[in-house]
Amino acid sequence: MKLNPGKIASPGFLADNAVVMIFVIITVAAIPVSGLPLTSIVQEILTRIGRNSFLVFSLLLPIMAGMGINFGMVLGAMAGQIGLIFTVDWNVVGVPGLIFASLVAIPIAAGLGWLAGQILNRARGREMVTGYVLGFFMDGFYQFIVLYLMGQPTVWTAGFLRQWTALIPIHSPTIILSRGYGIRNTVSLDAVRQSLDRFIPLRIGSVNIPLMNYLVIGALCLFIIWFRKTKLGQDMRAVGQNQAVAHAAGIPVDRTRTLAIVISTILASLGQIVFLQNMGNIATYNAHQQTGFFAAAAILVGGASVSKASIPNVFIGTMLLHLMYIVVPRAGTNLFGDAQIGEYFRDAFSYAIIALALVIHAWRKRAHAEAARSGLRGGTAGDTREENGE
Repeated sequence: MKLNPGKIASPGFLADNAVVMIFVIITVAAIPVSGLPLTSIVQEILTRIGRNSFLVFSLLLPIMAGMGINFGMVLGAMAGQIGLIFTVDWNVVGVPGLIFASLVAIPIAAGLGWLAGQILNRARGREMVTGYVLGFFMDGFYQFIVLYLMGQPTVWTAGFLRQWTALIPIHSPTIILSRGYGIRNTVSLDAVRQSLDRFIPLRIGSVNIPLMNYLVIGALCLFIIWFRKTKLGQDMRAVGQNQAVAHAAGIPVDRTRTLAIVISTILASLGQIVFLQNMGNIATYNAHQQTGFFAAAAILVGGASVSKASIPNVFIGTMLLHLMYIVVPRAGTNLFGDAQIGEYFRDAFSYAIIALALVIHAWRKRAHAEAARSGLRGGTAGDTREENGE
């Protein structure tokens, strides 16, 4: 296939790929400055794609259903962490431990996803900000559960309670606070640490490849490709394109949107389990808080928008974002003699990329609306601006 230089240089192409090109320029410039060996960069990229991309995939279906980026995916991350806490408490080891954590997390995530879907259906046009605030709201409930409701079973002494009544019994003393209830700030996942990564060992030269992670991600890709061809998948696409037309065609719009959020939340819970088993521990009270932000940044870096995303966007975005995370701090250290400056650059670029992607999407949406109105009047966009005196 031949590339059309005129098409590449067109304003539409540049707007669609501005975020990707900015990140490519930043990372290409930072790689030689960082001084990191190529094998080290490749190893880090393969590891990070294997542990992060599952979370990013959970954003695809809500975007397809026209609900934008599901910042409420943190609810699924909370469910995944609860599943892992029970896995540690029950001492289920290895891949069976991950399966057990998933079986605990899925029904919790489905319930939270249904609740989120009901709320987002009442906030049409403001789903992203509503999901973001909902994540903060439910974080309070999550922390109340793990801080006060989880603990050792109630003990009665001479007819009196000897300790706080724990509604959710946790028997392992290694993960409970010394007072007898509440989960420790950090929970070690030695029982399942990198059990998925090392399930099928593969080493090429000096690079270790988490093959099982990629097989699981490949299965998820096939599921998404298949799902898009199903009746429900087609309904989600129709709802995402035009809710009024979808409703007129007999599609249950609210139910379809809710199911998109439910599936997204379930996938986020599984993605958080995959992520944390690679990390090897849980920061009980804050590991989930930035999940939605980093996943959103990754998919936007890959060239997606809040209304259109694909599987390649996930892989491209995860690779570029984490390549920047690897090389920019080291480049900042080499340039300025202070690693903290590189960390500042990394955080600034991450937040800026979300803002830039949202601004470009709003600008293009407005431009398309103006072109559509001009077409209805029988003129051009230039004629419309001329009439308005612009």
